[in-house]
Amino acid sequence: MARKSLIEKLFNLLTIKELTYKLFFMKRRGIFLLALLAGVIGYGAWCADEVNPDKEKLVLGTLLAVMDQVHFNPPDLDDDFSKKAFDKYLEDLDGTKWFFTQEEVDQLKQYETEIDDQAEAGTLEFFDLSIQLLDKAVARSERIYKEYIEYDFNFDKAEILELDGQKKPFPKDEIEQKEYWRKYLKYQIVSKLDEKLDAQEKSQEQKKKRSAKDGDILELETKKSEEDDQLKTKEELTAKSIEEIKELYDDVFERINDMRRSDRFEAYLNAFANLYDPHSVYFSPKGKQDFDIRMGGKLEGIGARLGEAGDYTKIASIVPGGPAWQGKELEVDDVIQMVTQEGEEGVDIRGMRIDDVVSQVRGKKGTIVILTVKKKDGSLKDIRIERDEIILDVAYARSVIMDVEDKVEKIGFIRLPAFYSSFDGGVGNSCAVDVAKEIEKLKKENVNGIILDLRFNGGGSLPDVIDMSGLFFKEGPVVQVKSRRRPAQVYEDEDAGVLYDGPLIVMVNSHSASASEILAAALQDYDRAVIVGSESTFGKGTVQGFFDLDRALPGNTDLKPLGQVKLTFQKFYRVDGGSNQLKGVIPDVILPDQFKYIKTGEKEETNPLKWSEIDPVAHSQSVYAMPNLEQIKANSKLRVAASDVFKLIDEDAKRLKENQDNSAYPIDLQGFSDAMDKRKEESKKYNDILDKDIAGLKIRNMEVDLAEMASDSAKIGRNEDWLQQMQKDVYIEECLMIMKDMLKAGTNYVGSEPKMKEMKN
Repeated sequence: MARKSLIEKLFNLLTIKELTYKLFFMKRRGIFLLALLAGVIGYGAWCADEVNPDKEKLVLGTLLAVMDQVHFNPPDLDDDFSKKAFDKYLEDLDGTKWFFTQEEVDQLKQYETEIDDQAEAGTLEFFDLSIQLLDKAVARSERIYKEYIEYDFNFDKAEILELDGQKKPFPKDEIEQKEYWRKYLKYQIVSKLDEKLDAQEKSQEQKKKRSAKDGDILELETKKSEEDDQLKTKEELTAKSIEEIKELYDDVFERINDMRRSDRFEAYLNAFANLYDPHSVYFSPKGKQDFDIRMGGKLEGIGARLGEAGDYTKIASIVPGGPAWQGKELEVDDVIQMVTQEGEEGVDIRGMRIDDVVSQVRGKKGTIVILTVKKKDGSLKDIRIERDEIILDVAYARSVIMDVEDKVEKIGFIRLPAFYSSFDGGVGNSCAVDVAKEIEKLKKENVNGIILDLRFNGGGSLPDVIDMSGLFFKEGPVVQVKSRRRPAQVYEDEDAGVLYDGPLIVMVNSHSASASEILAAALQDYDRAVIVGSESTFGKGTVQGFFDLDRALPGNTDLKPLGQVKLTFQKFYRVDGGSNQLKGVIPDVILPDQFKYIKTGEKEETNPLKWSEIDPVAHSQSVYAMPNLEQIKANSKLRVAASDVFKLIDEDAKRLKENQDNSAYPIDLQGFSDAMDKRKEESKKYNDILDKDIAGLKIRNMEVDLAEMASDSAKIGRNEDWLQQMQKDVYIEECLMIMKDMLKAGTNYVGSEPKMKEMKN
């Protein structure tokens, strides 16, 4: 039986007057639609500080009903779904196993298969019990913490602590929990102490170097300077470390205790929403407001968008042209552990609401914020960022001309950091228009080929993807977009003109996503370009939109607003019928990178939608006949195998994976220090991999661009920095060698017959 609109069903059964008083439950094929809808009188508005169980039930019911009707592929809300919701909610409440004991988990587990039934019945027994037990568990953990922060730790005793919550069980009782907290606090203090000892040692080394440079080395050798008298003893540094850890975790527990019931209920709702797919999220009215702030133009003052990562906050994306982007140290998926304002004590952000983290990161232009982040390999790094405005010109498409002496010459290179649009609130022009302008400039220089760089391009405007694809072939389909109940809609380039008909390479990596994947896939399916990059792109083949839950409730202003849900309502497919979902775009030429062995991309998210395929659509191009691709791939493989740089990159990728997997740390001072020193020593071999100029590579701006930036010293400086980066980029070097092979192979500009895969049943 086909699903109908939830509202349509309700209005078929009831008059508007009846809707004011009744609650309806519908259950079909094991899938329930909880219709707690319309004008329920006497409840009053839902505010953050007021417990309103009736409204909580209403929001939960409305959310699930909307998800069931609008989501691209809603799961059956049955016992299996209930178990997954239980696991997800428990992970969100206590993923690091700080609070609950196994005894308390067992109390909750009795409801493991009843969560869906309770939602249908309009009860919140499981949620209420979880809050009661959590409050009790947090109070107990705070008591244990306060006991052990005053503990006389033996920092010489060799012990190991597993930090990955997924690799360890919940403590079976309070005795085991106390032992975990003892070890955990010892680890925190040892980590802080090692950091202070290391900083003091480095400081002394720098002072000696400065003194030696100034001719004062003899004085250093004969007497202590006043600065040396300020050296702290190990005992003093230990006491200071304990003091700082206490300040941090006093603040952590204060924030946890200040959490509102509405905060926890929002987490409960997201335990449901996140099971549909990782991009489906419920936002309370305030949560949606905070989301809009995070996605807005100011972008936290450092040019980075923030997202949730369990009890912490992660870097969701980095905006080209912002301070974080210019610093080149902060990366997508870095998990923020601590935020420090320069000259002040750091703030541990564990358990902090994301809007509170935003307020810590955001600040006035010119001020300094230090982010302590956990990298993908498990290492911790302090990243110092000066807050500033985003420099928009480096976020736009721009180009240069490249030569490699005695090998290849006059190759155009276009960098596109994002698929921005003129509809982005005045951010800039259409990126398709800007890329077309860069191509026109390069054509006037008679370039022999063009490389389009989409690395780290997280996507953006779909219309611009369509238009940009059409710059390289005549009219034809670019992507198929499918909703749940409708046939796929084919988006086509309708312009028969071709702006560029020569050899083309598209560079991608594992962070090229969404719109970048659409463009790369289309050009690959048309045999119009050689795609070069990581083993695959990100693999996001879904489309999201916001749905206001108030739209599901005619009238009933007393209860509104209910919040919004961002949900996946479409998938996009390649013209060959395949999906980019999970698989991404597999480049024609694959090059090793530092994250080769670290799991990244959509496939590593929780509950991603599955890969699927639909019927292909006819597509052809008579612009450029690809030369022998297999030979081009073989030539590149030989060069990479012979490259010392790529060998080191692959070794470093294995090292990063090993460090990521090793989540158990020694917590005695000597053992911890040795482990950290070992990692630092191992990394030295790889620190300079990408810091050497490419022999024979010459990069130059076009005269028209030099003239445009001539009167702007800041633009000149940014341009010089960009040129220096590219001068060391081995991936660009290999693309130039691939282009050389393409030019050597030659091309035949002949018409081609439309291609069509066998239609699927």
